[in-house]
Amino acid sequence: MNPPVDVLGLEHIYLTVSSLAVSEVFYDTLLVEVLGFRKSKFALGDEPHINYFNRHFGLVLRPARNATPHDNYAPGLHHLCLRVATEDDVRRARAALNERGIDASPVQCYAQYAEDYYATFLNDPDGIRLELSNFRKERRERFEGWEKALV
Repeated sequence: MNPPVDVLGLEHIYLTVSSLAVSEVFYDTLLVEVLGFRKSKFALGDEPHINYFNRHFGLVLRPARNATPHDNYAPGLHHLCLRVATEDDVRRARAALNERGIDASPVQCYAQYAEDYYATFLNDPDGIRLELSNFRKERRERFEGWEKALV
């Protein structure tokens, strides 16, 4: 039997947005200004797309074909969490977002998940819930010790 194929990470995430122009302003602030992503634009067919990317993955915005509002509790995406290195990075990102007019929740410790789990939450213009959290100990140990854990 062949070994399983290892997934290296997320390649990209597509978000369908009601207004590409409004979402572009929001994601330029969040991803480019605050989190250091890069940006490109392209078209598929006649539809414009905006691609935000860093070393790890891409997040692509595409225009919606209907105006159904996003519902975090309907089948589909509940929320998208972006991991930063430290609790301090979560706090710095939250402050930078608030300074730029994006309402990010106060950073809190979510000890019910992990004693060192710190996060802030915000919503994009379509109500998609976003989270910024730190690279907590459990996840870091799993990442760094993955090969040993398989033996």
